[in-house]
Amino acid sequence: MADELALDIEELRHLRSITKRPRIVSLISSEIEKLEKQSEEAVSAATPQTPVPIATTAKTVSHPALTFVTLSSFSWDQDNEKVKVYVFLEGVDQEKIEAEFKPMSVDIKFHDVQGKNYRCAIPKLNKQIVPEKCRVLVKPTRVIVTLYKASKGNWLDLHFKEDKLKPSMDKEKDPMAGIMDLMKNMYEEGDEDMKRTIAKAWTDARSGKTADPLKGYP
Repeated sequence: MADELALDIEELRHLRSITKRPRIVSLISSEIEKLEKQSEEAVSAATPQTPVPIATTAKTVSHPALTFVTLSSFSWDQDNEKVKVYVFLEGVDQEKIEAEFKPMSVDIKFHDVQGKNYRCAIPKLNKQIVPEKCRVLVKPTRVIVTLYKASKGNWLDLHFKEDKLKPSMDKEKDPMAGIMDLMKNMYEEGDEDMKRTIAKAWTDARSGKTADPLKGYP
């Protein structure tokens, strides 16, 4: 289109140069100006506009690490199938609880409770639970955590406790090793009289005076 307009303008200019009457010259000049304006607009429209990139600055939003107040004091009870843990905490929002149940552990986080975050965790339970059945229920003055036992029965404690008085039954060890381990545990937990008796029996056993390290122990 721009080429056609250029030819029209050139033709009109030629006519203007040979025209003698002023009125005709004025009409031709006006038409030439109109066509020149159209030609400029056509050229401008045909020129692709290069988009100007807008500089953007990536903003990194930093979130401070959350701090939690550890809840180490709570009560619990049980029946044959489940254990209930009672956490005495007011102002807890059910929607702001983060609970993680595993077969041998519990980790519960209470977010934004009167401006603070609280955490109740049992890293090793007495026995296994069924994680997918466990629940957390919020009451006005406390939170009830229900843990379903993997096997029915009574728990002696909520936390796992190793039985120190149970002798080792490893068949590859010396037959006397289990008894010696038992004596060590009894010595550590016994009173002064027990410690003296066990120390004497231990010394006699090592010196060969008696084959039985518990001989003479009441």
